[in-house]
Order: sequence, then C-alpha cells, then structure tokens
Amino acid sequence: MIVHDPGHRLWILSGPSSCYVLHLDEADLLRTLHWGPPLTREQAVSLLRLPPPERRSMEDPADGVLDLAAAGGLRYGQAGLQVRFADGTRDLDLCFAGERRTDRELVLEFADRHYPLTVECHYRTYGDSDVIDRHLVLRNAGEPVTVARADSATWVLPRLAGYRLSSVRGQWSAETRLHRAELAYGETTLTSRRGVTSHQANPWAMIDDGTAGEEHGAVWSCALAWSGTWRLTAQRLPGERVTLSAGFGHDPVTYELGGGEDLVTPVCSGLYSEGGFGAASRAWHDHQLRHVLPYAGETRPVLYNSWEATGFDVSLEGQIRLAEKAALLGVELFVVDDGWFGGRTHDAAGLGDWHANPERFPQGLGPLIDRVHELGMRFGLWVEPEMVNPDSDLYRAHPDWVIHRPSRTRTEHRNQLVLDLSRPEVAGWLHRTLDELLAKNAVDFLKWDMNRPFTEAGPGDRLWLGHVHALYDVLDRLRAAHPHVRIESCSSGGGRVDLGILRRADQVWTSDNTDALDRLDIQHGFSQLYPARVMGAWVTDSPNPYTGREVPLGFRFHAAMAGVLAIGGALTEWSPADLERSAELVAAYKRIRPLVQHGRQYRLLPPDGELSAVQYLAPDGGQLAVLLFRRARRFGQAAPGVPLRGLDPGARYRDRDTGLIHHGAVLLTHGLFADLAPGDYASALVHLIREGG
Repeated sequence: MIVHDPGHRLWILSGPSSCYVLHLDEADLLRTLHWGPPLTREQAVSLLRLPPPERRSMEDPADGVLDLAAAGGLRYGQAGLQVRFADGTRDLDLCFAGERRTDRELVLEFADRHYPLTVECHYRTYGDSDVIDRHLVLRNAGEPVTVARADSATWVLPRLAGYRLSSVRGQWSAETRLHRAELAYGETTLTSRRGVTSHQANPWAMIDDGTAGEEHGAVWSCALAWSGTWRLTAQRLPGERVTLSAGFGHDPVTYELGGGEDLVTPVCSGLYSEGGFGAASRAWHDHQLRHVLPYAGETRPVLYNSWEATGFDVSLEGQIRLAEKAALLGVELFVVDDGWFGGRTHDAAGLGDWHANPERFPQGLGPLIDRVHELGMRFGLWVEPEMVNPDSDLYRAHPDWVIHRPSRTRTEHRNQLVLDLSRPEVAGWLHRTLDELLAKNAVDFLKWDMNRPFTEAGPGDRLWLGHVHALYDVLDRLRAAHPHVRIESCSSGGGRVDLGILRRADQVWTSDNTDALDRLDIQHGFSQLYPARVMGAWVTDSPNPYTGREVPLGFRFHAAMAGVLAIGGALTEWSPADLERSAELVAAYKRIRPLVQHGRQYRLLPPDGELSAVQYLAPDGGQLAVLLFRRARRFGQAAPGVPLRGLDPGARYRDRDTGLIHHGAVLLTHGLFADLAPGDYASALVHLIREGG
C-alpha cells in the first residue's frame, strides 16, 4: 500500500512486514527517512521531528540521504544520476513537478529548472512481498543530453552500529562464491564491463550491521534486473551514511538522449527483512516464484544433456542410444547440445547456421525428435544465437553484422564474434531464424548459450543497451509464439543469471563446473538470491572431467538434487549397477522435487565445514527434505546432529524410508542424526512427512 501525506510531503510505501518512507524537503530534494520495520502514518510523520545530522563544514547534510541522488551543489558522494547538457553544464537542478499514484504504484516527477529534461522516479510495491521495484524514466524535450550515469535506484541505509557487505565473486567454473566483509569507507563497486552479467560478479548486494546470522538479524538488500553491463556501488561516507546504488552501464560508456526521446532504466528491486540471511533469501525466492519467473508454478523436469558424453561427435544413432539409456533412468527432457547444426563438427565453424547438419541428420531432426517423444521425453536443443563463427554461411554473407569498429582488428574469442543485436536487421533475422526452427521442429526446450564477452563495441555506446533490449524482445516474441517451449539461460555456465533474464528463462545453467564438491560452494552462493527452482545441476562422470576428482555416485546425485536435477554423463559407459542406482535416485528426487523447487529453503550448515546440510520445507509444513554432505571424516568422529528449521515443535515427523518417528521439538534442538556411510564424500537424503497431514 502507498499512502501520501501532502501536508508533510511524505509518501509511505508499505509491504507485509516493512515500510519505506520518502520525504520531499523545502528544496525539493527527495530524501529517504526510513527503510525498515512497519510504521503507521503518525509514526512516519514523527520522523520529521528527529534531530538532523550534525552539520560539518565542507560537507552537505544531504549527501548520502537522497533517494534521487542527482549530481549537483556541494554533494560529492556517489551521484546515481549524472548528465551533461549540450552547453557543457553537468549539474542537475531539479524541482518537484507532480505525482501519480495507485495503491501499489507511485511516480514522482521532477523537472530541471533550466533545461527541458524531466526525471520520473517509479516505485512499485506488492501485497504479498516486501520487495520494492524502482526505476527511472528520463524525458528530453530539448537538445541532445549525454547521460553519464542513470542508476535505477539509490537505496539509503539507516544508521547502524556497523556495516557489512555481502555479495558473490567468481570466475568461469567458480561462480557465485559468497563473500562477506566490513564495508570499507569510500566506494565499493561491483560491476561487469563484458556486455553480459558475468561470472565475476552478480548484480545484487546485502548489508547488515555485522551481527546478522543465517537465522537472526536485519538485512537490507537490492538486486538489478539487467543482463548487460552493470555496476552496483556501496558507498560509506565519513559521516556513517551508507547507500547502495545500482544501474546499467559502466565507465566510460555514456548514452546520448536525443530530443523527444525517453530513457527507461532497468528495474532495481530492494528488500528489507528480519530473520537473518536465510529469511532474506527465502523472501527473494518467494518473490521470484510469485512475480518474476514465467510459469513459476511448473515443476522443472529431470533433464539429460549430451555434451559431456559426445562433445562435437554428434550423430543420429549416438543420440538415440543416449536417449534410450536416459529414458530408462526416468529422464523427462532430452537435450542435444552443441554439434547438431551447420558445419559444426568443431568449435571454429557453424555458429550462425541454425539448420541441422545434413551429413549427421540427412532427414533433418525429425527422426531424432520422434524417437525421443516415443520414449516419453521432451526434446531440447542447444543454441548460441548471439554468436557467429567467421567460418559460417552467415558471416560470409553479412560480415558487417558483428559488433566491431572499422579501425580495429576484430578480436575472436573461442573462434567466434558477437552479433550486434542492437541493429534491427540483425535482431529481425535472429527472430525469424529461431521462429522457423521452432515452427518446423517439435522442439520443447532451448538451452540458450552466450559464450563470449563484447570487444570493439561500436559504433556508438547505445549498443550496450540496445543489444540487451533486442535480446529481451526476441525472447519475449519467441515465448509468445511458442508458449510450449521452455528456455534455459546459459553463458559458459552461470555468466548470465539475473532478475532480468529470469523473466524470460525458466531455469539457468549454474556453472560449467559439475564437480559435486565444488558445486556445494557455488550453489550455496547462488541460493543467497536465486531459488532452487531455477538452478540447473548435473550429475556427470567420475573422475570429474574438469577437476579430476572422484566422487561417489550418491554424493553426485545428492548435490544435484539441491536444484533442478539433470544428468550429463556418458551413459553408454556407465555400469549396470550405476544405471540401476541412478534410476532409484532419480525416482527419489521426483518424490522430493515439489519441496526443492517450490518449498522454503533453509541453509542448515554452510559448505565450508566438514559437514554441510540444506533443508527444503513444504509451504504447508507437511513434508521436508534434508540433504547432508560430509566432505571428509576427520579422526573417525561421528557426524553431529543437525538442528532443523521451521518445524512445529509439537508435531511428529515420519522418515519415509525407515519409518522412524521424529519429534519436532527434538529435531529443532538436538537435530537430525543422519546415517552417513563411513569415509569421505558421504551424503544422505532424509525425507520426513508430518504425521496427521
């Protein structure tokens, strides 16, 4: 709900258990008075009587407290909105120009006092979520304006005893590793300059006072819904004011806003929550399941992907053999990865030619698709539509379609170049090509990959936004025309995971690293913001093809059961015993799948210790699943009990597999004692059902 108090120039934005209060001061500066627990209108008004911050010479008291942080005056902190007018003027001098409001949406309009530029601040609240969505709209009615920075939102933190920043860091095959540290004075910037979300950082951050734990303490967080270049700046000023500011772009990229044009920034969402990092994560998960993901109520199928079994050695007969093996395991979706199209017999040719290789599939994809469907599975294809190999029919016909600058050598990476989707003719060709592929073939699923960053990006800076907007448009149009098709976002693993792509993708490929032990860390960081419902996780061969580590089959399956289970091994080489055990584990996953994909997740023990565990609780509390992992058994010690979360202390819970009865109060205090096998890399799945419903 949004309440306006015009007499005090206040707006109160309320969620189920939080409140955000804005105040327009006498200078028309928009200030954040409160972001935290709920307040009544009377309580919000009383905030105006609190003593102002101590004034210090050489410092502007408005620095670090503005909801619309535009460059200007004596404010030298991070300005989320920076422009340059045609005459060279850089500061903004904004006055309030009006508001528009519904129960859930608010627009505050500001106009520059000297130039025909207006800025709209948009806010959206939800009745079932404490998330607030924000973005800006810039409208230019005069000469061209250079936009140096237009962050979607600046979030003002309250004064705390301390400030700790949580985020994720990474690289290829080592994405989303959680990092927590005291917020340094000055500016700490997370960013991607690569044209894609990136493996190195992800566009979200959390702040607490340094004392929050997994299940206690207040947490403030924000996340940007954008799949291109981005930056998120956490600023800590000497006066102990802290802000989080996030938006598209990176230095020195600018955006030229012509006369009569508008610039709409991506959405940045913010959340205040109590109950520690676990409660913050569950709130983000719930919000995405309710308001972000397409077809969020669906259950994602168990998937098989052929890449690690065949590489580029793709054939009709070989894929059918794998499909027949996969079907026996209970797989529900069979995906042919790279190597099915054009001249793609190796990684230096074929990208851009999205038709079946005539030598490998002389009758097209139809016979393979028909056989997969006969086996009771859906059929999927790997595509990398934004890329082209110089050795391709597409590039030979349209060498000018790639991102490039005429005066620079075109940098090839992985033997490929990036198509410039900001050009309408390129985006139009891409849509027509994929639309035809889906129309002529009974394809149910696309794994949409993006395996290299931008280089020589030009001409002009608009392509940094234009490429992503065109990508979104193509995906939206394909989904509308082919509503049965589901899409997985991939970028050499987890290089394109964000709230923007998740509006158009049903799941993501979390990492190219399928080593079960490494995956525990990657998945732990991933779960801080994103739900298990979108987290693709494969069981592959042992030794692992990337790390060389040998891990038991059960451990590999249990690690992958923490998300959307998939299999990617060379099934034709698996032993009969492993195939039989795999079928049993797939069946076990299907029993707990509703809990994993639609339940509430509790990170019981982090993966940096000897024992780690994660719990999934049904929304009605009637069932739960616990996955436990022991990396190494030291000194022959038995695994300790692991206290569970979210249970009814007075309820009784029956172990589905053993029939043993557990009491909720005992599980909450003394914990669950799992029957782990002796030795290293031991794991267990425990499925508990509440007695009496």
